[in-house]
Order: sequence, then C-alpha cells, then structure tokens
Amino acid sequence: MSDQSSGRPDTPLLDHVTSPADLNGLSDAELRQLSDELRAETIWVVSQTGGHLGAGLGVVELHHVVDAPKDKIIWDVSHQTYPHKILTGRRDRMMSLRQEGGLSGFTKRSESPFDPFGVGHSSTSISAALGFAVARDLNGVCETGLGDAIAVIGDGAMSAGQAFEAMNNAGHLGKRLIVVLNDNDMSIAPPVGAMSAYLSRLFAKQSEDGLDAAAKAAASLMPKDASEDLSTSAFGGKIFEELGFSYIGPIDGHDMDHLLPVLRVVKDSATGPTLIHVITKKGKGYPPAEQSRDAGHSRAKFNVATGEQRKARSPAPSVRTGPLSARTDMAAADDKICAITAAMPDGTGLDLFAAAHPDRCFDVGIAEQHAVTFAAGLAAGGMKPFCALYSTFLQRGYDQLIHDVAIQNQPVRFPIDRAGLVGADGATHAGAFDVAYLACLPNMVVMAAADEAELKHMVATAVSYDEGPIAFRYPRGEGQGVELPETG
Repeated sequence: MSDQSSGRPDTPLLDHVTSPADLNGLSDAELRQLSDELRAETIWVVSQTGGHLGAGLGVVELHHVVDAPKDKIIWDVSHQTYPHKILTGRRDRMMSLRQEGGLSGFTKRSESPFDPFGVGHSSTSISAALGFAVARDLNGVCETGLGDAIAVIGDGAMSAGQAFEAMNNAGHLGKRLIVVLNDNDMSIAPPVGAMSAYLSRLFAKQSEDGLDAAAKAAASLMPKDASEDLSTSAFGGKIFEELGFSYIGPIDGHDMDHLLPVLRVVKDSATGPTLIHVITKKGKGYPPAEQSRDAGHSRAKFNVATGEQRKARSPAPSVRTGPLSARTDMAAADDKICAITAAMPDGTGLDLFAAAHPDRCFDVGIAEQHAVTFAAGLAAGGMKPFCALYSTFLQRGYDQLIHDVAIQNQPVRFPIDRAGLVGADGATHAGAFDVAYLACLPNMVVMAAADEAELKHMVATAVSYDEGPIAFRYPRGEGQGVELPETG
C-alpha cells in the first residue's frame, strides 16, 4: 500500500533507517525487503524531481555490507547514488534533488561525510579508491579512521584507459582494495568494444559451466571455512588476474543469497586487491525503465504507474535532431565525412548519422582521449572526421587536442554539445571552460552560433574547412524555432 495522497510507497523498514549503521541488526530477509522498499522510494523520488533513474535501481543490493563512513565507497560517475543518499541521512532532502540549493545528482564531498569523493565523470573510482587505501596504510588506521576503500564501477566505465592505469598501479602496490564491477551491459547507450565483449563471454561461460565448478578457486583468497559461502560464485577473469587482482564472479547482484555471503567473506578476508564481478540489471524492478532503450537512464518527472514523462516538449527541433542532422545529409554527398562519439550517440545526435552511414560512424566507448587522437588519425588519412563530444567530456582529451590535433594542424571538426550551463546536472557537467581552453590553441577555429539556423551554416562551414581544426559549440536543449535554411 502507499500514501494515496502522494503516491509515495509505504516503507516500514526504510522509515527506521537514518544511516548505514541501522542496517546492522537486520536479517537477510529484512535486507531483501529493505532493498524492495529502497527501490520503490527511489522510483517515487525521481518521478517527482526528475533525474537519473535506471542506474540507481540496479545497485540497491550493493549497499548492505559496508561500514560507512569509515569505509570509503567511491561510486564511479555517481549518478547511481540516489539510493545511497536515501540510506545516508538525506532522505528528507531528496525532493530538493538537482535543484538550486538542494542535493546534487552526484556525490559531493561538502554534502555529506558519506560522500568521500566528488564525482561526475566516469572511470576515476579505482584511482581515487587506491589513493584512500594507500593513505590508510601510510598514516595508520587508528590515526586516519579509514577502513576499506571500495570502488563501484560499471562495465562501460571499465573501457576507459584510466581504469586500467589504476588497476595496473593497484596490482603493483598490492594494497587491500575492493573493486565491485557492476556489469549491467549498459551505460547510457549499450557498451561497445572488446572489454564489453570479454565480460559478456565471462557471463556466458558461467552459465555454461555452472556455478559449482567455478567456485573452488576462491580458496586461494579466502579461508577454507568460507569456501561454502562462495559456492554460488564463479571464478575467471584472467585479464584482471594478470593485473594483480583476485577475481570473483560473475555473481547475480540481485540475488542476495548469492551476493551477501560473497561480499561478507571478501570484506572479512581479502588481503590484496580484489575485484568482484557483479551482474545487475539497469532499471531493475521498474518495468517502464527495464523496457526502455536506455534502461531508464535519465528521466524528467514521470507518472509512476505508466512511466510516461511529464516534460513539456517544444515544437522546435532540438539542435541534435535539427541543424546537426545536416551532417547526415552532407555525408550522403561526401564519402569522406565520418563521425566519432565516446559512448554518447543519442545525446550528440550521432544515432541519426549511424543509422544512415553505419560504416562511417564510430562509438569508441568512454574513451575521450582515444576519440580525439583517433579522429586526428582519420584526418591525417584523408577523412573529414566530426568528433562529437560534450564540452565537459572534451576536457578529458585536452592533451590530445593540443598534441595530436592543434600542433599538427589536423582538420578535425569538433561539434561541442552542452556548451555553457547545463542546469540540474551541476558543476561537473557544465560546459564552462571550452572557449578558454580552445581559443588559446594554435590553428584552432572556434565558432558559437546565435541560433539553430546559424548553427546549420557552421556545420556546412566545418565540412568545407580543411585548413586545420575547427570547433562549433552549442547549448543543451531545444532551439527557439527559427526557420532553418534548406542548405548550410
């Protein structure tokens, strides 16, 4: 039953939880009930405020075996932390989510001691968690009050170079560090690349071999009397083992009879770097999210019963489906035009380009550095690459912008989405720096359109400009409805 006046679900267990310490006295059956209540509360909150939905629904069960804030949980990207905020004393402020003066949609150090590290971009969690682990060991647990460092990272984020740089360093140092690989086969768009395929093969092999045959190798990490607890997990992951991690998984992240014993044994017994591979479902427990193309990634306010969003749509085309779709038309006449995105095909409008020209559209995964240099190589090879990134994410490829594009005067075209302010997404996603960091580069042309018609002309200019790199920036959201020229 729910509060009929508001539609808010009844949450008898959650009503008594004000911090993670309140979970300690709950039985496993009660933890399962709490997970259901927490998932229902998250759905209701996002239906009222809008925000990221699917990712949080997929990690509810991961909250239950942690001694926070002594243990430091670093949530990669952290758009999945609404359940975490509810459990850590912020439930009464959730209606202020993503609003001025309210709760951030991401973790924020100034907001709560349960947010040990501020995040907004992907693939930083293992680096930060390793920093906490080394600080703990250098300073001493008693002096710092630091416990475990736990990084929770998605399969899409694992495709980024920094994640492997951190794992390489962690394996070398050998510090006790726990990485939870939250594998939901989904980031904002379906993940791409060899890493995603590798994880899928691991999961498929688990299904073929059965759970019992794969659990025995956990004895190398855990004491013998814990081996029965791990009988529900499989074991593999050679790539992680070669990087110095003990690997356990894949484990069903929504089956608490499987998940909780493994988490407890690792928590009690691990000595060095350990990676737990957990299979989850983005949007878990809410059919409209589970069935949507993006698994309910981000939502405006919506009707809980139907999933229908209440966002008022402008009759004007967005800059992604309007002027920038001109790239698709121009590519039909010019086979040198190609496009690159870093895991954001829908947000940048390249889903339209990919549908029309699949052999010339490349989603490289969450790898902006690679995207920029890959585009530079395409340009050097005689192509006309459009490297379409959000302003805030282009920052991550800045050295490549300087070294591989600007200094070499490579004619790479940069459509820069989400330039300027981005509203509820907050400081980590604001496109506040691109004019400053682009305008100072040699050979770089920087353009900013006054309206969507001028933007369409800039797309045409970028197509025809071969003298060096050129960028055009545009804001998030809809156009004003000005008349578009038939050609650029």
